[in-house]
Amino acid sequence: MNSSVNPTLVVSGVLRYSDGTYGPGSVWVADQKIACVTMGRPSERELGSVRHIDVGEAFVLPGAIDAHVHCYSHEGEGMLAATRSAAAGGVTTIIEMPFDLKGPVRDAGLVNRKCEIITREAVTDVALLGTLWPGGGWREAESMAEAGVVGYKVSLYHTDTERFPRIDDAELLNVMSATTAVDRTLAVHAENNEIVQHLQLIERESNPLDPLTHVRTRPPVSESLGVLTAMEIARDRGTSLHLCHMSIPRAVKLAAWWNEDGADISLETCPHYLTFTADDMHTHGARLKINPPLRDPEHVEGLWAGVRDGLIPVISSDHAPWPLSMKSQARILENASGAPGVETLVSVTLGGALSRNTEPSAYFDNAVRALTAGPADRFGLGNYKGRLEPGFDADIMVFRPDATFEVHDEELHSHAGWSPYASMRPGGYVQMTFLRGQKIWDAESGVLGDPGYGRLATRS
Repeated sequence: MNSSVNPTLVVSGVLRYSDGTYGPGSVWVADQKIACVTMGRPSERELGSVRHIDVGEAFVLPGAIDAHVHCYSHEGEGMLAATRSAAAGGVTTIIEMPFDLKGPVRDAGLVNRKCEIITREAVTDVALLGTLWPGGGWREAESMAEAGVVGYKVSLYHTDTERFPRIDDAELLNVMSATTAVDRTLAVHAENNEIVQHLQLIERESNPLDPLTHVRTRPPVSESLGVLTAMEIARDRGTSLHLCHMSIPRAVKLAAWWNEDGADISLETCPHYLTFTADDMHTHGARLKINPPLRDPEHVEGLWAGVRDGLIPVISSDHAPWPLSMKSQARILENASGAPGVETLVSVTLGGALSRNTEPSAYFDNAVRALTAGPADRFGLGNYKGRLEPGFDADIMVFRPDATFEVHDEELHSHAGWSPYASMRPGGYVQMTFLRGQKIWDAESGVLGDPGYGRLATRS
């Protein structure tokens, strides 16, 4: 420990060592940054009067970065509720999507307006994506970059003309060129529009009440074709491409092939694709209506294999806080798509990893990376977030494995008021969360951080 540093906090528990193993260690915090990381527990002499939190056999990990959160897809959520939920789930930075109910974030003025909300309401740090609107919106890329966005998101599938329209292949050329020019990441919802629209016309009339109608309208090939289109244009334009919410292992393989050929492709999957299968819709109905849809058990296994092999660099929640009133229609296709998940992201992912193999090097280590350093690196935050290293923000989560912990709707903090994981035992929970050395969640007391402590996170 450098004698010139005056630490204010030490958190001790089980840490990852530089050789990839895990053991007792301590994180020392000074001036909102990590001062040093040491092996073992500090002595009373070393601690002096410094505040010391020892969490025993719980894991002390970098704060999670959720790369896919929708704070404003429904007016009932908002920045405060979403970031409170994030903090209670070990997430210290969210990457906020631009497709708001009142209008997408498509120019610098709207970026600045959301920055003002962060200053007033955010409990965690927040990075922003903008969108490049059809009909020449790519011309706004530079001004939005100057306003602070870390990237942009567009869709290859047409959901809604006013809120979530499709970018056609011709305009995607300009969108990717503009993204490359300002050195930002382009996140893409990659599903083939023609296939999905055609199948929806058929299934909407023939099987409107069957929950699996949703699955049949979006077959795996619709996802892989969307992926191929996005990757090939990105390869041509030199774009840093991020594929959102991948549900099929084939997308993982395709991305690996394109990267070997010189492209710059990353992808994310989500806990629901690592946990549920399409057959679970028979029980949960529209609560599990998500785009892309849930798949077969072999897809779940294939995605976990991708986590194990380090081929999935990001795991995100795709937090969509719809109230149950928008997930309760008898006709499956009339329900909103998506589910709340920022608060359960860490517990479901890391609990799932340890349930497959208790040895951290098997699944757990890469799952942690996909929740922390992976998204930080991809969206330009990797020089100061996502790692427990000297000089980095003191963003810390404490994850405690616990086979008895159970998810309950009424204990969650999103205004959605429900979770697809309700009554499940994910295998652990987030005991504490620290943002720049300040505790913003304590599971024992239920105390959360203050609105406005969160900051805008920008590329560095």
